[in-house]
Amino acid sequence: MVMAYFRRFRMELDFSEVNISEPTLPGGYRYVPWHPSLLDRHAVVKHHSFQSEIDSRVFNLLGDFNGCRRLMREITSQESFFPEATWLITYQPINGSELTDCGTIQGLAQSRALGAVQNVGIVPEHRGIGLGRAVLLKALAGFQKAKLRHVYLEVTAENQQAVKLYRSVGFRLTRTMYKAVEAEKVARAHYKDEKHRD
Repeated sequence: MVMAYFRRFRMELDFSEVNISEPTLPGGYRYVPWHPSLLDRHAVVKHHSFQSEIDSRVFNLLGDFNGCRRLMREITSQESFFPEATWLITYQPINGSELTDCGTIQGLAQSRALGAVQNVGIVPEHRGIGLGRAVLLKALAGFQKAKLRHVYLEVTAENQQAVKLYRSVGFRLTRTMYKAVEAEKVARAHYKDEKHRD
């Protein structure tokens, strides 16, 4: 079996070193707090956000809606699940047309001092206006309000935009890891991505 290896960064933020302020969302966008009835909506956004990205090759679940739903169930059923750092972003134009879900984030509180950010996702049609930073800061504010001292996340090193965002917020690289994935699965996911873009 031939394996492919993806470099992953563990990045951590120390609340004593940063000042977290929740940004104002652009017009028509709003935050929706966690509720169990929103699980499928989070899964849809997660799938739409990651299906054509590098992370769907690293983690197969992200390339499939049922996989994203399963992942959401796994995250939200954990004892450490942290609703205060779990948000959906929705968009509804001023003209009152249909509401669209476009951003998602989840959080875990792994101890009284340490939080974990899970799956920051913004659908492609709503990127480039600061929603990723906004939803990340919204989650961090939830951790900070609960008086956690540190938060960490993991990111695929090749996802340079995400790494740049996390650094700009105050996350620092603490460890480099390698995720092994079957090369055949990576090739299939890449082919699927190329077809999706055509």
